[in-house]
Amino acid sequence: MCVLGSWFSKIKYSLLLFLGSHDSFSYWVDEKSPVGPDQATAIKRLARISLVKKIMKKWSVTQNLTFKEQLEGGIRYFDLRVSSKPGEIGQEIYFIHGLFGIKVWDGLKEINTFLEQHPKEVIFLDFNHFYAMDDSHHFFLISRIHSAFGSKLCSVECVEYVTLQYMWEKKHQVLVFYHYPLYQEYPFLWPGNKMPAPWANTTNVHKLLQFLETTLEERSRYGTFHVSQAILTPRVKTIARHLIRGLKNTLVHRNLPMILNWVKAQKPGVMGVNIITSDFVELVDFAATVIALNDLLLEEDECAT
Repeated sequence: MCVLGSWFSKIKYSLLLFLGSHDSFSYWVDEKSPVGPDQATAIKRLARISLVKKIMKKWSVTQNLTFKEQLEGGIRYFDLRVSSKPGEIGQEIYFIHGLFGIKVWDGLKEINTFLEQHPKEVIFLDFNHFYAMDDSHHFFLISRIHSAFGSKLCSVECVEYVTLQYMWEKKHQVLVFYHYPLYQEYPFLWPGNKMPAPWANTTNVHKLLQFLETTLEERSRYGTFHVSQAILTPRVKTIARHLIRGLKNTLVHRNLPMILNWVKAQKPGVMGVNIITSDFVELVDFAATVIALNDLLLEEDECAT
């Protein structure tokens, strides 16, 4: 199983198009856990009321599929936010989005199992938000990452060098981006600035699509990968007006078709889209659409010859 055919093996990864998931781990959050340190104090106080956590869950969950199911569905970029659990003994790290998710270690093992079964697949892990973590927590997490993947981890290189063929030759399968200064101490942690992911922060789909267009135009031609976050972000008043409906029913369902139409009009390449992330990626045919767009590179090559 390889989502990209062998013809694409020599094309730079920064020129290909990949599908990612937003808050990739959020398919399960724990209503019984404390509210996460990523939330405001006022929310933490309100969450003492049991109903509040049930409502939070409706707005914290952005995916339905587990890591394994996402991988099987073609997801290759994972957006990861992590935290320690204040008051808990030890240095265990969890995924987090309002409420705590599964242990990071369990998620990494699930991903590695898939990679063991599919040695030609390559994934991006983007650790971009950290909460309630000091350096000792980071050392613990980085050790977990290394334990999970070992020699599958790709050492930092010039982005221009990374192709599927390069990864196969080195027997690498994982590129880890780590948005914290300690990345400098580990050859297998890529700096966060090599994976920019500009955020529209809007509930308006038209503003979102304009933002995606603008940030693509501003994309550096060389030196980084690039994430187009095709997501709508609820504001406090959005949640207040639609408490029970939740994120999926309020923002995602009705806007995904328009977002998918924008995706269909994109192309990979130097000034094109590189990685597209979305909520509830299985609701429309995102995976097949994104993967098929890479065929445009094949058509360009045939025209050139």
